[in-house]
Amino acid sequence: MKTLAQFVQKKRDNLGLSPKGLAMKSNLDLQIIEDIEAGKDLFLSVTVRQNLAKGLKCLPEEIKALEKDFNLPVTSVEIIDSLKELILNGAGGLKCPVCSAPLVTKVERMYDLEDNLVLHPKAHCSKCSFQITH
Repeated sequence: MKTLAQFVQKKRDNLGLSPKGLAMKSNLDLQIIEDIEAGKDLFLSVTVRQNLAKGLKCLPEEIKALEKDFNLPVTSVEIIDSLKELILNGAGGLKCPVCSAPLVTKVERMYDLEDNLVLHPKAHCSKCSFQITH
């Protein structure tokens, strides 16, 4: 079974695209492509999955099948929303609500259909499989 990262790299290579070329064809930020290929993003939002599938000339279902679906303890919506707000406000030193290890955070810059900038906070745990992806 191949990983999402391996799948994206192989499809991209077969199409003769660089990561930047795939980002352009997919209408995604280069950092998103780099994070997927580095194995940092294991679960994608519907929009990212659809755009990536378009760029890779495959079905979104092929990508979805390789994404990780972890059975983590349920974290309350309030905790997730609070973490998202902290990430958007530039807070550092955040801890995972599941295992208390450091969270790796970033703010993804995307554009909606009207070309308005939309900021999406993202995070993943440095130890367990906890993620905030959308």
